[in-house]
Amino acid sequence: MELLEQIKEAGIVGCGGAGFPTHAKLNCKVEYLIVNAAECEPLLRTDRYLMKHRPTDLIRAVESVGKLTEAKHMVIGLKTTYREEIASLTAAIKELKSPVTLFELNNYYPAGDEQMLVCDVTGRTVPPAGIPLNVGAVVSNVASMIGIYEASQGIAFTQKYLTVTGAVVNPTIVKAPLGTPITECIALASGSKLDSYHVLIGGPMMGKLYTKEEAEGLFVTKTTSGVVVIADDTRLVQSREVPLTQVLRLARTSCIQCQTCTSMCPRFLSGHDLAPHKIMRAMAYSENLEETLASPVVKEALTCSECGVCEVYACPMQLSPRRVNQMLKGEYRKAGMRYERTRDDFSSREERSFRKINSKRLAMRLDVEAYYDYTIDELVEANPKNVTISVAQHIGAPGEIQVSVGDTVSVGTLLGKIPEGALGANVHSSVNGKVTAISGNLITIERL
Repeated sequence: MELLEQIKEAGIVGCGGAGFPTHAKLNCKVEYLIVNAAECEPLLRTDRYLMKHRPTDLIRAVESVGKLTEAKHMVIGLKTTYREEIASLTAAIKELKSPVTLFELNNYYPAGDEQMLVCDVTGRTVPPAGIPLNVGAVVSNVASMIGIYEASQGIAFTQKYLTVTGAVVNPTIVKAPLGTPITECIALASGSKLDSYHVLIGGPMMGKLYTKEEAEGLFVTKTTSGVVVIADDTRLVQSREVPLTQVLRLARTSCIQCQTCTSMCPRFLSGHDLAPHKIMRAMAYSENLEETLASPVVKEALTCSECGVCEVYACPMQLSPRRVNQMLKGEYRKAGMRYERTRDDFSSREERSFRKINSKRLAMRLDVEAYYDYTIDELVEANPKNVTISVAQHIGAPGEIQVSVGDTVSVGTLLGKIPEGALGANVHSSVNGKVTAISGNLITIERL
């Protein structure tokens, strides 16, 4: 079986983002194959663990995908502060006599953003609303590459490595079957130090925030990269709980047009036309949302990556251009409006080199610096009694359910199959057990 078909059969998707099916992403020919090993979010350590403990598997996967895509350059982009990981990969490259190279990045946020990484490695700017393929590159992260290596060995994507950190007793890397309750992952880190807390699924900048009670209904998916427990009174929690109506009112009344949100915006610095301060000004003078949405300046909100630099780091008034852009993007989606480029000659701005934000300083702004400096070398494997697996944990169509209540399944049994002719990903059982319930896209399996 060819590698692309093995990837498709295994159900691999992007492990750190929205879950784009990897077999579709890698069905291309490129100049640059770039492995994203920069772990964009502060606090997460999953990719670092994999680079230290599975370097040979990673390099072999990169070589295989490089051959598949006919890449002239196979590059792993990681932060220069990752000294142990660099040493581990360098040794593996030497042992395998591999053409894979390492590209060291400054420790800045958002170094792991796909477009920022392409800009750093190639010097090329991915155009607004574009993808790396537009400039001859394709990007995949470390965990996805490990999944590709396992797919080449006939192993389906059924386990997820994730960082469990923050206000827990023992920060750790958890290897969890898909569908493992998030509460069990926290318990494997010896539980929380707090009686009441919030949980971030992902990292502190772009992760989704849940109350302790909401987190009790969450399960590990293919895109779960981290579980971060934080106190209820951190700035991060308080800022996200501000109602949208208040965010919009403050945008209209308190923006001083200092332009710092724009001058620090990673998309603007890469050469895009996105100017958050202009969008805030348009909102201040807006009397008719329909007319505001028609503004070319406001339409640039569609290119916002929602990285959060503007609201967490840049704005001296503690306003939230990100929340405003999110709202506008939602309105554009409802209206069926998409971004249309009027030119393609984009290049990074000169000031980009000295306006990169140090990750630790960012953690301080978020009130999570207490969890920033730590090393994880421990891996704990989850052994849940029950798993709840969604057949819709990826971009594209949900998988067509292949099992019924009462069926006995094994690790690797196909639960959800890609619909014919659709973009999607296969989903497999992560445990040996019995199907006890099917509700919508969710399949519950009791372990045997």
